[in-house]
Amino acid sequence: MSKVPILAARGLVKRFGGVAAVDGVDLVVDAGEIRCLIGPNGAGKSTLFKCLTHQHQPTSGHVLFEGRDLQGLATHRIARLGIAIKNQIPSIYANLDVRENIRLAGLRRWLGKRQLNRVVELTLDEIGFDERLASQPAATLSHAHRQWCELGMLLASSPRIALLDEPTAGMTREEMLKTVDVIKRLNASATVIVVEHDLEFIARLAQRVTVLHRGKVLVEDTMDKIEANEIVRDIYLGRKKEAAHAEG
Repeated sequence: MSKVPILAARGLVKRFGGVAAVDGVDLVVDAGEIRCLIGPNGAGKSTLFKCLTHQHQPTSGHVLFEGRDLQGLATHRIARLGIAIKNQIPSIYANLDVRENIRLAGLRRWLGKRQLNRVVELTLDEIGFDERLASQPAATLSHAHRQWCELGMLLASSPRIALLDEPTAGMTREEMLKTVDVIKRLNASATVIVVEHDLEFIARLAQRVTVLHRGKVLVEDTMDKIEANEIVRDIYLGRKKEAAHAEG
């Protein structure tokens, strides 16, 4: 008997008017995997993410969680199944401190008070926040620390699948490397799917890479083979390197 993937998209389409932002995507992700989605701007990456969680209702096609068709389920019901999404803009409680943000996320697990306190403190340690940062209002955090706070909230909520949309956008290389470590900790208990542009980040993290182009899956393989693919280099990797050279 073949293994049922934890998440699959079958013929997924999302149209905005006459434009197909996602155009017949088939995607299969196995439990425990770290999958990265890459592609040029406008390839449909973020739209695909929002279709997987029904933030955008697909125009057609199906999303399957462990073989269960999610068609018709509201976003909050999908979240209760254990599918969590971190959008590009951090979604945190700005007026609460970091510890309370993480505590609120941990409440979703219905833990006793002692267990919850332990989860909160372990999570703070995993994201590298000392007491000063843990007690700091989320609104006053730097961009990178806000991202880590939200990753900590994901860790505390213990999702089955974590969808991360550009978690290292705007970070320095040092901050990106720390984010790689945090996501690896998240992957110890959750399947992780990441949309990202930073090629070093992808190379350090991804087990498989899916390349989207014009709303379709162009190719899927290991990062080494993706980088060697002439078509991918032309439409995506080459453009990024040309842009980096121009900026330099």
